[in-house]
Amino acid sequence: MTAAYVALEGGHVIEGRGRAPGTARGELVFTTAYTGYEESLTDPSYEEQILTFSYPLIGNYGVREERFEDDRVHPRAVLARELTDDVADWLESEGVPAIDHLDTREVVTDIRDGGAMKCGIAVGEDATKEDALNELEACKGMSEHTEIGAQVSVDEPVVRGADNDGETVALVDCGAKGSIVDSLVARDATVHVLPHDTSVEDVEAIDPDILFVSNGPGDPANYEQAVSLVEAFVEETPVAGICLGQQIVARALGGTTEKMAFGHRGVNQPVLDLESDRVVMTTQNHGYTVDEPGEHLEVSQINVNDDTPEGLDGVEYDVLTRQYHPEANPGPEDTLDFFDDVLAMAGDRSQRAVPADD
Repeated sequence: MTAAYVALEGGHVIEGRGRAPGTARGELVFTTAYTGYEESLTDPSYEEQILTFSYPLIGNYGVREERFEDDRVHPRAVLARELTDDVADWLESEGVPAIDHLDTREVVTDIRDGGAMKCGIAVGEDATKEDALNELEACKGMSEHTEIGAQVSVDEPVVRGADNDGETVALVDCGAKGSIVDSLVARDATVHVLPHDTSVEDVEAIDPDILFVSNGPGDPANYEQAVSLVEAFVEETPVAGICLGQQIVARALGGTTEKMAFGHRGVNQPVLDLESDRVVMTTQNHGYTVDEPGEHLEVSQINVNDDTPEGLDGVEYDVLTRQYHPEANPGPEDTLDFFDDVLAMAGDRSQRAVPADD
């Protein structure tokens, strides 16, 4: 059996079975999703993290590329109770270390009780506990990556749905899942997928009907240019955001964000809509949340489990954001109408530009 070790903060080292060789370091998190492992593993929001699957068997329906959210695996390493050969082979081909035959209940409990933590991974024929501990020490010495957006964003603008005749969307790509873009294009929008550090001038040249800020990894405080874009356009252009996008929009409009103990990751998070009093099930993947929305936004939806904001609406501006993933890949499709609501905000901009009668 190939040696495999996971070194946790505090010095605890867990031994498992190596399924894909290599070393890795990063933040250890878990997802409660039963299915959708292909979507989770290709979600850019998992960049620089070690992903633990709490469901005991990962890979029982194979690996199909059409389910991928991006063109590569984003977690730095993967832990599971049992990985099928299909998934293990895929991870090895991607150069992502993988370990199974772990008590993932213990790992999840450690994260739940102690919060997301740094860890080191070592897998290989000659791997040792010391190798994993060395990775952990190197990880402890790392500050949170302030340029993480550059690792997951497009390098150059990309246009999707160029032949569509609906709304024009400027999507700020902070690590967007492919299905978010697909959801907009399927509704006849033309989507300009833009680098996370796109300038105000470049967005002005597009003259979008909607500015849309995507999901992505890391601390929203590190996406200063995306915050500046929201500040520049919010008074004249409808603004929408998903996940990290909600946090960026809140920061742009005077709100604050904070890191959560272990975040929300899975496809079974209940969300209460405060106006309709309806609960929907949602897909989520985030480690930060909006603490205070500020005076320009109001909380429209909350998480049933911990009351954190799940939806924000503009008080005086056309703003609509969600902390969860309405595109639902993977997960329930309770909230797909979010994209219809976003595109409906576009309306007739010329009408909004006309001052109201006294």
